[in-house]
Amino acid sequence: AIDVGFNSTDLVKLAQAFSLPEITKNTQIVIWTTTPWTIPGNQALNVHPEAIYALVDVGDKILLLAETLVESCLSRYGLEGEIIARCNGDALEHLEFSHPFYERVAPVYLADYVELDAGTGIVHSAPAYGEDDFYTCKRYGMTNDDIISPVQSNGVYVDDLPFFGGQFIWKANANIVAKLEEVGALLKFESIEHSYMHCWRHKTPLIYRATAQWFVGMDKQPEQGAPLRERALQAIEETEFTPAWGKARLHGMIAGRPDWCISRQRNWGVPIPLFLHKATGELHPRTVELMEEVAQRIEQEGIEAWFKLDPAELLGAEAADYEKVTDTLDVWFDSGTTHWHVLRGSHPLGHAQGPRADLYLEGSDQHRGWFHSSLLTGCAIDGHAPYRGLLTHGFTVDENGRKMSKSLGNVVAPQTVTNSLGADILRLWASSADYSGEMAVSDTILQRSADAYRRIRNTARFLLSNLDGFDPATDCVPAEQMIELDRWVVDAAARLQDEVVQAYDEYRFHNVYQKVHNFCVQELGGFYLDIIKDRQYTTGEDSLPRRSCQTALYHIAEALVRWVAPILVFTADEIWQHLPGERNESVIFNTWYEGLSRLPAESKLSSAYWTELMAVKVAVNKELENQRNAKVIGGNLQAQVTLYADPALVEKLNRLGDELRFVLITSTAQVADLAQAPEDAVSTELEGLKLHISKSTEPKCARCWHHRADVGSVAAHPEACARCADNLDGAGEVRHYA
Repeated sequence: AIDVGFNSTDLVKLAQAFSLPEITKNTQIVIWTTTPWTIPGNQALNVHPEAIYALVDVGDKILLLAETLVESCLSRYGLEGEIIARCNGDALEHLEFSHPFYERVAPVYLADYVELDAGTGIVHSAPAYGEDDFYTCKRYGMTNDDIISPVQSNGVYVDDLPFFGGQFIWKANANIVAKLEEVGALLKFESIEHSYMHCWRHKTPLIYRATAQWFVGMDKQPEQGAPLRERALQAIEETEFTPAWGKARLHGMIAGRPDWCISRQRNWGVPIPLFLHKATGELHPRTVELMEEVAQRIEQEGIEAWFKLDPAELLGAEAADYEKVTDTLDVWFDSGTTHWHVLRGSHPLGHAQGPRADLYLEGSDQHRGWFHSSLLTGCAIDGHAPYRGLLTHGFTVDENGRKMSKSLGNVVAPQTVTNSLGADILRLWASSADYSGEMAVSDTILQRSADAYRRIRNTARFLLSNLDGFDPATDCVPAEQMIELDRWVVDAAARLQDEVVQAYDEYRFHNVYQKVHNFCVQELGGFYLDIIKDRQYTTGEDSLPRRSCQTALYHIAEALVRWVAPILVFTADEIWQHLPGERNESVIFNTWYEGLSRLPAESKLSSAYWTELMAVKVAVNKELENQRNAKVIGGNLQAQVTLYADPALVEKLNRLGDELRFVLITSTAQVADLAQAPEDAVSTELEGLKLHISKSTEPKCARCWHHRADVGSVAAHPEACARCADNLDGAGEVRHYA
């Protein structure tokens, strides 16, 4: 950091600004900067219009400093001094001070961005190297041609710059400091550590540098329609954003952005095929025609056709009067115009209202990139955005929230995951992540996805294995004839499908994953599939209880395969090939399943009823587990359960009659009033429910494993209960509820 003094060129005007009769000593206005290399480009000085500035007599000269910083500055310089006058910053406007080592002046311009918490309270202004400096100098009438920019694109001063020509700016810093000391302008030099902008890729320091460029005007009034900024802001209002916060982000960027600089000085890229008149700087009058000729050459020979083109080939005798532009287009202009080539080229159908994609999908950084440039080019060309919706996702990080980096060794390569776990598990992880923020992935997290995948896959395997021998064309049971439990699970699937479809429509893939996985774990795996095993394996092959169950399984399978198809594409097609019934080549060619029926609104065994019954079953299962651990019973079917409940719950449990035992998967299940509960009845987490469980003393049926008093009552089946004997030789048992 350096403190540099600029000598006053007119002490009379300076004295007037400070209301002094005269100033007789050399007076320096002092600036503080951490970038000595910008001093050769200095063209102005900035003060805050509302700050108080002081003249400080330090003996051999006078220093001009912000009053609040006088003490810290004198201490830094090792000087003592006395304030002899004060004035407001706006009184210094237009006063001139001489450059430390070049024959030019630096006028004082007012600027609100001047800070008074450090430095000297005066900012040195190099409009070629600072955005604030640039706009302030332009506001005071400086033209582009007036701006001095001695630093080339390679960071080296131009050869003809006095004292420092041909030097690399970082190496020139020391020489500039030495020059300042030589001319008596250096008040302090010290090394400090401070933050400074660096290239995110190369980790090297960056500089601002003003250069002549081509711009797209945001507020320039076209011959027809509204200015580009107005069009773009209106288009944002017409766009659906996922997540919703993207709208405010893009709106703020468009509302506050400057004109769009579309030119770059690169060795290779899409050229800007323009010819400028050397004297006037105007475009050639046949510019549009010439651009088409250049485009035809590039189509045949590639981009190099422009760079090797001799202007005389197109301009003839006029070539000597015109300069060929060698700038290339901003790459965001390239990507931002892809909608023209896709929606008018490779995918032209369905755009009767003007070319619009249904969705643009990219990372959150693209509000400043592809989403942004596509919006501007679309609005410029067609008057609207090239998309109806924008979906933004976060970046992938490791389980500790760190970004993926080869140097950190935390990169999870998709191909490695695909080779080891399979593509569907990688896709399942992607769907499970809430992409509105950063998405964590690691081997541990992927293993959890693999576990979730197995749950869904095993559920599908159970459904398919229990559909063996089922022909949906002849074996499906009408909804009104199905067992109540089967009707409920199909209704649950129908309600879930509504939620799944809505989640897909709103791109909430993590909700699809959660809801489908929870359905497999809770309603199916934790309740329904356990209960139906008895019916599947003990009732008659073509009986109503079994066919009703298979009908429910078939409907669920048909729906489930479609729910997971956009995510588990390979698994879904595998399921599809093994489902019974006629079907086409792939599940992907089908719409949502329409065969799911709803429970009647007046049903006493409603969805809410079965939800409450699931809670009862959880409570019973917990106590059965306790009794197994205590060695009171072995399996659940050894248990005799009595449920002591309050009157409302008693009424609900009794709706199932003797079939309550099938829901609880116990040999017997009796219901009694809570007031009759014995002292050894166990309280549950459900209010108004106590349980008493004991081991059955009845013999075990060799076929269904239930412990029943009627085992051996049918002579033809001495080891079977009466129910199993009826299922084997008789009309078969009747089920209504479970």
